Amino acid sequence: MKNIIALCTAFILSIGLISAQELQSNKKLPAVTIKTLEGKTANSSDFNNGEKPIILSFWATWCRPCLKEMTAISEVYDDWTEETGVKLIAVSIDDSKTVRNVAPLVSGKSWNFEFYLDENGDFKRAMSVNTVPHTFILNGKGEIVAQFTAFGEGGEKKLIEKVREIISKDN
Repeated sequence: MKNIIALCTAFILSIGLISAQELQSNKKLPAVTIKTLEGKTANSSDFNNGEKPIILSFWATWCRPCLKEMTAISEVYDDWTEETGVKLIAVSIDDSKTVRNVAPLVSGKSWNFEFYLDENGDFKRAMSVNTVPHTFILNGKGEIVAQFTAFGEGGEKKLIEKVREIISKDN
């Protein structure tokens, strides 16, 4: 019985820590109206970082793995931006019941990312996001080239490795 539990645990950890998928068709972001933390309207198709990659992370205030991911990335984010020029755009999927928690949490954590609200879930649906955290990587052309559908200890290292790989392919 212990062996079965150990095998199941190992299997779950191997697939659940962080799951990356390469995307065959380098598609662009859909045009969906979302809001900034200040309540201004924005369009997801306007996300831009010049010729540099973007990490697009769907998250929620009630999602513990999301908070771990954001915290882990924030600890190395300045180094990442200096090295690669990558920009992180975080899109909260908090609904009308919890959206008021987003700005105070972001402010309290001193996260230095770009934040948006997808309160009605239109952007989430357009991106086929079913669970959070769900993180996409866009290349310097704004094309979605990879996605990660979970986060575990050390997952931020896999993200930056993928960003570096994308930069080397773009050059």
